[in-house]
Amino acid sequence: MENLVREFSEFLAVEKRHSPHTVAGYRRDISRFASFEPGLPLKSVTPSHIREFLLSLHQQGLSSRSIARSLSSLKSFFKYLVGESLLDENPVETLETPKIWRKLPGTLTLNEVEALLNQPDVETPLGLRDKAMLEVLYATGVRVSELISLKINDLNLEVGYLRSYGKGGKERVIPLGEVARSYLKDYLERGRPKLIKNKSLAILFVSRRKMPMTRQGFWKTLKQYVSKAHIKVTVSPHTLRHAFATHLLERGADLRSVQQMLGHSDISTTQIYTHVVQRRMREVFEKCHPRP
Repeated sequence: MENLVREFSEFLAVEKRHSPHTVAGYRRDISRFASFEPGLPLKSVTPSHIREFLLSLHQQGLSSRSIARSLSSLKSFFKYLVGESLLDENPVETLETPKIWRKLPGTLTLNEVEALLNQPDVETPLGLRDKAMLEVLYATGVRVSELISLKINDLNLEVGYLRSYGKGGKERVIPLGEVARSYLKDYLERGRPKLIKNKSLAILFVSRRKMPMTRQGFWKTLKQYVSKAHIKVTVSPHTLRHAFATHLLERGADLRSVQQMLGHSDISTTQIYTHVVQRRMREVFEKCHPRP
């Protein structure tokens, strides 16, 4: 069993290009099932065994999301074994994923976003950097991991886009609005040279120590600006990503376009914003239909 899990992990990392964090999650889920049914040969696993395992997770108090993830891990593992001719049948194939109540992450109003984006002092190199980072987050909806990984060569300010590499190293091109382009240009001309001085760095956003920005460093900076803006709701770097998606949809963007800009491989992930689309449709109907 351990050898098979190791081979499966290598398959996920090399063939599927999953991150170490994702691979570790698969291993954890599969090991949990192995502990539940110790000594049970893989060829003897039936759908009933899987159902009993999922029921035990529910009885332990795990959320439906965690249970669904465990089932997904087992489905992938057994599918791999069948594909490698190590099993004749996939005992998990016919099992349905538990329904998950997907909660829309917290977002910000337009006024709150405006207040937050106005906090950095653009008369200082660090303020120029922070302003550019916040504007790019809100203008593109990139993940914070993608933001801090951006290189100068990923930008095309003349045409107005940036190239980002999301989960699994998937590349996507995202439009950049004029405001974000303007602050990026300002940062590149007046802020970044003073931060890196004579050091050569390909990374776009750098710290006062002439090093690439970190998630922790940006998180700390963001919290300070949230406090200064007197925003009462909980704000994380992901909050601006959700604000980006919500505000686009509220203004008529279609779900598929937002999916592509967010880098969601599956439209179902983007469908947490469906209620925004429905509200927009209702407003259009009431405004435009001759007999609302």
